[in-house]
Amino acid sequence: MSYPSMIDSSGRTLGTEEVEAVTRVLQSGMLSAVWGREVRALEREMADLHGVSHAVACSSGTAALHLAVAAVAPDPGDEIITSPISDFGTVAPILAQNAVPVFADVDPDTGNLDPAAVAAAIGPRTRAILGVHLFGAPATGLREVADAAGLPLIEDCAQAWLTRYPDDRLAGTVGTIGCFSLQQWKHITCGDGGLTITDDAALARRMRLFADKGWPREGGVRRHESLGLNYRMTELAGAVARAQLTKLPGVLADRRRTARRLSAALADLPGVRVPADPDRHAWWLFPVVLDPPLTNHEVAAALARAGVPARAGYLDEPLHCAPALVDAPTYGGSRYPMTVPPADRLPTLGWGTRPNAERLITQTLLVIDWNERYTDTHVDQIARAVRAAVTG
Repeated sequence: MSYPSMIDSSGRTLGTEEVEAVTRVLQSGMLSAVWGREVRALEREMADLHGVSHAVACSSGTAALHLAVAAVAPDPGDEIITSPISDFGTVAPILAQNAVPVFADVDPDTGNLDPAAVAAAIGPRTRAILGVHLFGAPATGLREVADAAGLPLIEDCAQAWLTRYPDDRLAGTVGTIGCFSLQQWKHITCGDGGLTITDDAALARRMRLFADKGWPREGGVRRHESLGLNYRMTELAGAVARAQLTKLPGVLADRRRTARRLSAALADLPGVRVPADPDRHAWWLFPVVLDPPLTNHEVAAALARAGVPARAGYLDEPLHCAPALVDAPTYGGSRYPMTVPPADRLPTLGWGTRPNAERLITQTLLVIDWNERYTDTHVDQIARAVRAAVTG
C-alpha cells in the first residue's frame, strides 16, 4: 500500500484556491509585499485566528525564529535555553545573534523541554527561553518557569499549528512571541514562509524592522533605524498561505480523527506509548515511545519492510551533539559565541549530557509520517504493521 506524502499533491491540500490566489497576484503585477496587499492581509488573518494584536510575516520558519530572537535583544554572550530535539533552525537564530544556546533536557515521554531542567539551567546571563512544541504536542510548564525568572518565552510552533494547551489556549499565544513555519512539510504551506505573533506592539515593530533591513517605510524617508536583514515574504507566497490558512481547521480535524483511530488501535499494545490527548495535539508526525526491550531502530526497520513511512529517533543526533555546535567554527575560524561565557558557564555539549533526549533519539522514539490525506484503511494498515513489528 502507498501512503499520501507531503512531498507531492497526494498529501497536500493545494488546489484551485491556491491557483486562483497566485493568478490574482500575477495579474495585479505587484509581487512585492512592500507595496502589495496579500501579505498584510495574511498577517491580519493570522492575528485574528490566534486572538492576538500583531502578526509579522517573513520568508521561512527559521526567519520567524530569528525575528523573535532579535526582538528580545540578547547581548553578545547572553544565553537562550532551548531544546536538544528540534530542527537546527531553532538554534541557528540564537547563534546568528551572537547568543549561546543552552540545552535543557526533555521529558522522556513527549520530547518537550522538562520545565524543571529549564529552571535549573537558568543563570545570570539567561535572556530568554525558546520552547519547541515537538511534533505538535503542547510544551507545558514553560510559561510558569519564564515568569518566575522574569524571562520572555518564545514558542517554536513550526510543528504545532492549532496545538492547544490543557487550558485550551492556542500554541503561540502563551509565550511572548509565537513562531510558525509554512515550509513544504508543515500542516499548511507556501513552499517556504514564516509568521510570528505577539500582543506586544514594541516587539512586533522590532520584528517588522528586522525583517526589512531596519527600514520603517514610514513617511517616504529612506532611513535605516536598526540592524535588519531582508526576510520579506513575497506576495505570491502570501497569497498561497492565505488560501492554505482557510483550510487549516479541516487539516487539523482530519489529522486528529485518524490519529485518534491509530491511538485506539495501539492502546492495549504492551511497550508502546502514544500521546495522551489527541484532540489538543497537532500531529505533525505520529510519535510513538517504546519501552525496553523494544528499540526504535528494530521497529522502524520492520515497519519499513511493511511499507510504512516510519523512522527511528527523528534526528540522527540531538542538537547538543551536532558537529556545528560541538566543534565546528561559527564565524570564520572562530567558535564564537560558544566560547564567550566564563569557564564555569561554558555550555556542556556532546553525548552523555542530556540523557533523556539521547535515549529518545537512539532507543525509544519512533515517528510515523502523518498527514490529512490518510484514510481509515491507511491507519488500519499501520496499526497491523506496528503490532506485527512489536510482537514479532
